[in-house]
Amino acid sequence: MASIRGKDTKQELLVRRYLFRQGLRFRVNDAHLPGRPDIVLPKYHCVIFLNGCFWHAHENCPLFRLPQSNREFWEKKIQRNKMRDERDIAKLLSMGYKTIVVWECELKTKHLREETLTGLLNEIWDMDN
Repeated sequence: MASIRGKDTKQELLVRRYLFRQGLRFRVNDAHLPGRPDIVLPKYHCVIFLNGCFWHAHENCPLFRLPQSNREFWEKKIQRNKMRDERDIAKLLSMGYKTIVVWECELKTKHLREETLTGLLNEIWDMDN
């Protein structure tokens, strides 16, 4: 568990590099906002969460499967994570922030990654209009 990264993961770096190349400027892991979003785009009043499929229980995803050992512990832990995510997103929405969630599995393969990043950029730019 100690080797599991909480920030600067491969997926985060990939998305941040892409957004920066597209000319977007952002803050990273802003502790002043609920849930400490991975990326904050102040100009667009938008936050992006990059969720791991296992830790945030991505439904119908092959990367999410509860461990067989100590199952009760993992069910509780992952359920708490989901509840915390919902609470933080609700707080951000009430503050006027648009929230976007990008899942780990959406960045795994090259084809899916390109589609996801293009969609992410379009979603951000649509907020400006």
